[in-house]
Amino acid sequence: MKRTALLLIPLVIPLAVAAQEPDISRFVDSRYDETARIARTLWEYAEVGYQEEKSSALLQATLSAEGFDVQPGVAGMPTAFVAAYGETEPVIAILAEYDALPGINQDSLPTRSPIAGKSAGQACGHNLFGAGSVAAAIAIKHWLDETGSPGTVRLYGTPAEEGGSGKVYMVREGLFDDVDIALHWHAADENSAAARTSLANRSAKFRFRGVSAHAAGAPEKARSALDGVEAFNYMVNLMREHVPQETRIHYVITAGGLAPNVVPDYAEVFYYLRHPEATRVAELWMRLEQAALAAAQGTGTEVDWEIIHGNHPVLVNETLAKMMDEKLHSVGGLEYTAEEQAFAEQLYATMTEPENELGSEATIQPYELKLGYGSTDVGDVSIAVPTVGVRIAGYVPGTSGHSWQAAAASGMSIGFKGANSAAKTLALAGIEIIKNEELRDAARKEHAEKLGENFHYEALLGDRPPPLDYRK
Repeated sequence: MKRTALLLIPLVIPLAVAAQEPDISRFVDSRYDETARIARTLWEYAEVGYQEEKSSALLQATLSAEGFDVQPGVAGMPTAFVAAYGETEPVIAILAEYDALPGINQDSLPTRSPIAGKSAGQACGHNLFGAGSVAAAIAIKHWLDETGSPGTVRLYGTPAEEGGSGKVYMVREGLFDDVDIALHWHAADENSAAARTSLANRSAKFRFRGVSAHAAGAPEKARSALDGVEAFNYMVNLMREHVPQETRIHYVITAGGLAPNVVPDYAEVFYYLRHPEATRVAELWMRLEQAALAAAQGTGTEVDWEIIHGNHPVLVNETLAKMMDEKLHSVGGLEYTAEEQAFAEQLYATMTEPENELGSEATIQPYELKLGYGSTDVGDVSIAVPTVGVRIAGYVPGTSGHSWQAAAASGMSIGFKGANSAAKTLALAGIEIIKNEELRDAARKEHAEKLGENFHYEALLGDRPPPLDYRK
């Protein structure tokens, strides 16, 4: 593994002396094979939201074997868990994801190579997320033991990030109420600790019901549920011209009939609506619901809908982000072997207008405030407690998330190196937070100021229970 020189970046908050940090980096490196094994196993399982039974069990067993106290099935989610080591303050939370994406299937090869019979894939790198976070938690546990320092590290196993909002139910349940700071990371095509926010998001399945009849013999007796879906989609597509430009609206028709000569009496469309502000999402959502009702009225059908998930935007904490940037620089970027370089070059050739160039995996992107156009249930955690994240180049530079190229790299050594680098960065950040009371106080102060005195949290998914069957 490549080791880089420590690069110090001046911060407003002075950092505690990090005498143990080189030892922690070596400790993480010594466990690389185990981290890679877990990442590959999660990649092979590729279990979708709320069905991650084997994936969750693997991470729980790994942490239990390291002496963590594991509480499974928290917040009404069978595949969620909290694993804790220590009983004193401060309390550091590390988030771990492990769900796969449906409809993406790819082998760990640099050419398009679906795996026969596989219906999901780790195209968002959550196998790396889970493995790297577990490695970081174990490293912090090792440091607590070696130094005798007070503190608690908790690994939160958070299912169904992809459209299931697992973390929101943990926040609603109060599982972060005694946490000082939460840390997370994500695989990406670059190394960055930018203070990145995200889009608020709400989704629902709109279900239209009509009357079936023979499409040629008695069409006048039918009322097409698919017509309702298509009318709804048409109105929403017209609406796109008249929404704030940061808005994102997308959908898939999940049921539309089975035979052209049978007018479908049932059809379903699954919608996402996003905006940087949660209040705007709520306002725009009302227009979406009105369009659904109008489509049903105009086609003689009926419609109802089920809110599936909802996420607040990430509340950035620059006090913590600048500290994370310093830790990321101390770890450094990734170095490819000759075999990995050949893989990356072949994969890179399949990309359309890649934003990052090959070679940038070895560098750290400049620190900045940034709006990300994705959404994540980390946003709700960041409202509950000061939260900080980092992005590590577990993908080949230029790779888009949710692509077959992301799934390919997530299943081989480029992705595994990313998980190992993330483990080092999170572990060093977590140790700094435990040692540095001044840093914690400043982070809490910034968090309170950004929320404001009159802030009242409401989950965008309402009071519904976890949608455990949303991927079935």
